[in-house]
Amino acid sequence: MTRPGESILEVSDLVVEFDGFRALDRLSFVLYANVLTVVIGPNGAGKTTFLDVITGRTRAHGGSVRFLGRDITELADYRIARLGMARKFQAPTVFPDLSVRDNLRVAAAPVKGLWSALRGRLTPATRAAIDEALAVTGLGALAARPAAALSHGQRQWLEIGMALATQPRLLLLDEPIAGMTGEEVDRTAELLQEIARRRSVLVIEHDMSFVRRIAQRVCVFHQGRQLVEGSFERISADERVREVYLGVEAS
Repeated sequence: MTRPGESILEVSDLVVEFDGFRALDRLSFVLYANVLTVVIGPNGAGKTTFLDVITGRTRAHGGSVRFLGRDITELADYRIARLGMARKFQAPTVFPDLSVRDNLRVAAAPVKGLWSALRGRLTPATRAAIDEALAVTGLGALAARPAAALSHGQRQWLEIGMALATQPRLLLLDEPIAGMTGEEVDRTAELLQEIARRRSVLVIEHDMSFVRRIAQRVCVFHQGRQLVEGSFERISADERVREVYLGVEAS
């Protein structure tokens, strides 16, 4: 069990190249347990590539990734997921014809395959994980409704719930409020803050007003490296950040 302030993810000198272009250029990064951390940066800064590497979707050309003290640099994505890392992508990828509860059931099931997950017997632990996901996301009243009938924001929350149903130690979210209404953004901010009370959360986001609301720690990426990290107030006052990201010329 990790304690608040203890590192849960450590990235050292990470290098990723695509056709001669360095998407990550000796990136080093530390994620602390039970801290809601947001990574920001201009397009091309390496944010999504960073998520791809730590989740095993992309292989690094140099450097290392350690999760919960274990070197996962060469592990396959499914093995990393089993260690307790769950990722939600920007676009929701739910099963539209299944109910909200059945979507969560498929995510939480220890077996592979859609029909095996739906037909298999639920263990008490799996049932509890589904119920918790419904409660945390606020989708309990919609549990029997097909995912296709949900609003865009509700689908995003369902996919967050599907990630939570796997009972991860670390939840990764890529631009979770894209396309949401103002009311949905407010609810998502509350949701992420609630989730972060029990597990580590890492968010990739562009909306600075949303970052201000949710982030306990902000890390700024630029040209494949970490430029600066700290509180929102610290990074927003940093002249380097203002120059490369916020669009304000440094004096």
